[in-house]
Amino acid sequence: MPHRAHLFSLRIAHAFREACFSETYGAARFTRDLLAGITVGIIAIPLAMALAIASGVAPQYGLYTAIIAGFLIPLLGGSRFSISGPTAAFVVILYPIAQKYGLGGLLVASVMAGGILVVMALLRLGRLIEYIPEAVTLGFTAGIAVVIATLQIKDFFGLQFDSMPEHYLEKLWLLVQNLPDFYWPSFVVAAATLVIMLLWPLLKLPVPPHLPALIVGTLVALVFNQSGFSVDTIGSRFSYTLADGTTGFGIPPQLPQFEWPWLQAGAQGEAIQWNSRVVQDLLAAAFAIAMLGAIESLLCAVVLDGMSGKRHSANSELLGQGIANIITPFFGGITATAALARSAASIKAGAESPVAGMIHALVVLLGLVALAPLLAYLPMPAMAALLVMVAWGMSEAHKAVHLIKTAPRGDIWVFITCFALTVLFDMVIAITAGIVLAALLFMKEIAAMTHVDDVTVDENATDETKQLPENWRAFSISGPLFFAAADRVFGELSTLCTVQQHIILSLKEVSLLDAGGLSALNKLIAKCEKNNTELILTDIPKQPLSTLAHANIKPIKGVLRFYLTLGEARRVVVEGH
Repeated sequence: MPHRAHLFSLRIAHAFREACFSETYGAARFTRDLLAGITVGIIAIPLAMALAIASGVAPQYGLYTAIIAGFLIPLLGGSRFSISGPTAAFVVILYPIAQKYGLGGLLVASVMAGGILVVMALLRLGRLIEYIPEAVTLGFTAGIAVVIATLQIKDFFGLQFDSMPEHYLEKLWLLVQNLPDFYWPSFVVAAATLVIMLLWPLLKLPVPPHLPALIVGTLVALVFNQSGFSVDTIGSRFSYTLADGTTGFGIPPQLPQFEWPWLQAGAQGEAIQWNSRVVQDLLAAAFAIAMLGAIESLLCAVVLDGMSGKRHSANSELLGQGIANIITPFFGGITATAALARSAASIKAGAESPVAGMIHALVVLLGLVALAPLLAYLPMPAMAALLVMVAWGMSEAHKAVHLIKTAPRGDIWVFITCFALTVLFDMVIAITAGIVLAALLFMKEIAAMTHVDDVTVDENATDETKQLPENWRAFSISGPLFFAAADRVFGELSTLCTVQQHIILSLKEVSLLDAGGLSALNKLIAKCEKNNTELILTDIPKQPLSTLAHANIKPIKGVLRFYLTLGEARRVVVEGH
């Protein structure tokens, strides 16, 4: 089907070719891409740093991600408007890896995840995005938002403790214990930043709210620091050492450098001691990263298609994401995927093609080189406030509330399950459990639709065949006869085999007969043969008929007969008496 071709196509640089070569691309379109790229690039600089910090690494690695992956994914992928880089969704996966294995482990896991994404693209798995229920995606994104917001409480309130426990409830208990000792200057900086972000949109100015908010937060922090109240900044929290031995604070004002990911430092600054257990842990993390990356990027592409009226290539997008995530860690970048908020901002700013995403990466590169000394003054509480707003945005609380108010009870339970498991355990467990639960509930609902009607007396039949002989009964099955429904349906019919000598069974409304249904039918036939009950099957549709033929189900004298229609069977039975 042509309208579904985007789910199956695969070619490298699909979106770039479509937008810039298959269509006319001139100066006017480039100008719009340039303006959109500059706009989103300015937005991405503080977000990339904040998300890197939330992921457990220094802020420059977020910028490296936005530069390398932010350029490669638009160039190589399948969605023409996606803006890629570090995203909030990955924080819950990347933070534990960084705590346990440091930057080196995180980069190696990202390379592995990139390889998994490439394999997924080659296997044409992009179409599977259709089979993830909305309750699942809303559940795990809301859960991720809660975890991200929880991780920001420490810097938001200036709490003083070294590290966070591994499990969510332990994190929460530690924060509650330390909350009475909050540091009020940090709280004032965070609150000022948050208030500006909340109120700025009311002015309806084209400037994104987090930029003036961070400026205000930085000025407030400077006043506190000048007054003797120390407020943590990027410069005071992070330091670096250049190749020539120069030490600095904040972000190194240099281009990303090539380095083997597995040679980067571990959690305590030492080299990682590689063994099978470490590789196994990182491979499990890589699988989680790849699954979330695929879901995030393809959901983002679907939303952007709705906003733009264009079509993405799902497998080409996975391919671009995979290649970029393989290459980016060699330059210090962490995991990247499409970011919906930045992508939507790009469309609203007039983006025409993937060139806007590539320009956004160049703007981040320029910001790294030119603004690194100024970025060191950004206060940590302000960055925490920024991430709280990011978490709120990705939670899609309005959609979750609407689902709880209007959705069937089964979808609500799927949402609650995914949400709770994401918060308490991890995203992979949550998505797996959510999809399995949704599938089971769906099968239960479909199975309940399959039912048997007694049509022994047919008011629409001719006078001669309206009433069957006394020892005959006729039934009609409606709905799919798959494993979850067939045992119940044929079990009901088998109870008649002990008291009835003849049964006519119309399958006219049976849309499906699977192996489970075939097995249940064979049990019914065996019961009929044992009890000398004759069974007649009529009105068999194409798929059930094909299944019966493949299973070599043939007439059995005195036990099983076949007729084209229920009317023909009724006539033969009546005339035979």
